[in-house]
Amino acid sequence: MVLSEAVADALAENRPVVALESTIISHGFPRPRNLEVAKVFEQTLVDADVTPATIAVIDGVPHVGLDAAQVERIAQDESVIKVSSRDLGPAMVSGATGATTVAATALLAHRAGLRVFSTGGLGGVHRGANQTYDESADLTMVGRMPITVISAGAKSILDIPATLERLETLGVTVVGYRTKHYPGFYLSDSGYEIDWQVDSAEEIAGIMAANDSLGLDNAVLVANPLPVEKQLDPELHDRVLAAGLAESERQGIHGKEATPFLLAWMVEHTEGKSLEVNIDIAVNNIRLGGEIARAWAGRSA
Repeated sequence: MVLSEAVADALAENRPVVALESTIISHGFPRPRNLEVAKVFEQTLVDADVTPATIAVIDGVPHVGLDAAQVERIAQDESVIKVSSRDLGPAMVSGATGATTVAATALLAHRAGLRVFSTGGLGGVHRGANQTYDESADLTMVGRMPITVISAGAKSILDIPATLERLETLGVTVVGYRTKHYPGFYLSDSGYEIDWQVDSAEEIAGIMAANDSLGLDNAVLVANPLPVEKQLDPELHDRVLAAGLAESERQGIHGKEATPFLLAWMVEHTEGKSLEVNIDIAVNNIRLGGEIARAWAGRSA
């Protein structure tokens, strides 16, 4: 594993660092917009005096922190594959170039010594999983990695109540940032409540320290909803999602291909509105991740 010079220096000097996944770049947004938003994500942290650590596998080597050319490659090279935690070994041996999912990013970030990771939406239990057993590796990874993950809840294409049940079973600490309503990615409120609300980055850093003191090795999952005025129109969301789920079922699209298909479907059938909301989600989570990373670094100073 290779740490960029910027990330290595920041860790050595106890300066705040935030991990960023790369699948959101390669598979989450259409080209060439994806390169633009990747730069926005990193710049959001730089502007807050936080070091961004975008993570990917480049020619078989896991990288924690990418240079401009590597970010451009992940964004523009259509041969870049999607790498989850289970794929890391084969990708390394075969010399593949891959964008890391939440699961792979969390693992590599933890191995590098990072404590804060901002993403868009978490993977979870897929609809109909009682028959297909289709469940994202994101869940089991956050169940055994002491890293703080900021997301806008689980993606709304998933089974939200089943995902919350699995997070409880896996011992993941779930807190809502200034809310007790679990967000539904495009929507500020999924309709389901969670037990704990936190109102500051310092409070989240305190929870991280408390979990450490108990020897817990599970993630702290911060559910960070978009402001209501920025969410996707709920009626439009529900109508387009229902049609997308029906179409994915008709085409037999399941597993790791389901999420990019449904995200692309949402973009097309909301006439790009969901894409703009997706960008707002990611920036909102990255901004909060920067605040948490600064609070955490401050506790360790």
